[in-house]
Amino acid sequence: MEVGFVGLGAMGAGIVRRLLDAGHEVTGWNRTKARGEPLVKAGMRWAETPRQAAGAGDVVFSILTDAAAVEALLEGPDGIIAGLRPEGVYLDMSTIAPDQSRALARKVAAAGGTMLDAPISGSMATLAEGQLLVMVGGDEEAFERVRPLLLDIGPKVVHLGGNGQALLMKVAINLALIVQVVSFCEGVALAEKGGVEREAAVEAMLKSVVASPVLGYRGPFILEGRMPEVAWADVDLQQKDSVLALELARRSGCAAPMIAAANELLNACRGMGIGEHDFAVVYEVYRRLGGMA
Repeated sequence: MEVGFVGLGAMGAGIVRRLLDAGHEVTGWNRTKARGEPLVKAGMRWAETPRQAAGAGDVVFSILTDAAAVEALLEGPDGIIAGLRPEGVYLDMSTIAPDQSRALARKVAAAGGTMLDAPISGSMATLAEGQLLVMVGGDEEAFERVRPLLLDIGPKVVHLGGNGQALLMKVAINLALIVQVVSFCEGVALAEKGGVEREAAVEAMLKSVVASPVLGYRGPFILEGRMPEVAWADVDLQQKDSVLALELARRSGCAAPMIAAANELLNACRGMGIGEHDFAVVYEVYRRLGGMA
């Protein structure tokens, strides 16, 4: 299948590689061209504009930082909508507010295309292992058209209803993920403060009943020298998702005290000037509060 792809950050680049490995022809665009050069060497075609990427096939993906970035690259003479083929399908994998995505979907529909929200759940490790979950919201017929393509990205693909519903689910999953990692850091900090070596505390936690896939690959980040140089999901990115969760909870009248508390720890990371790291760096907040740093 011929596919367009807009946004070649770490996750976007990883998805493009999986599509290329599956035999699809991918035409990609990124604001910083240098990020696309390794993919071009791997067989990806380069697009000079999002419009050109969108016009390269009947299906176009994007995965961007926030709603403002999606909207900026969707509209305008060089935007995705301008290049979208008649009856083309646009899948946005960015994590944005459901209402914002629904509004963008209406603009795509007015131009003759179909937009699906298709956020993913997983990490770079999950993607490399071929275990990524792709959630989809929007027209079911369009979903069935692109489902084989999505299965080449990850083996777990689920349709969750109309536009925005997959994003609602993604925010709910990220809420639980953020709270889990923050509480893991809190437990290890308590053990270390009491005299247990941090390495031993992490090992015990990861062999206990609280172990989970996300703690399995992210828990070791809190050990000395184990924080990745390039964050898998930095503090700013995860705080964006926690704020999305808090806003959805406020609007729906759903209690969300755990993510509210976790959000304050993420905020403390930013205040301490360590927000560029993977959000497991919240452990440093606990260490400093506990007088261990």
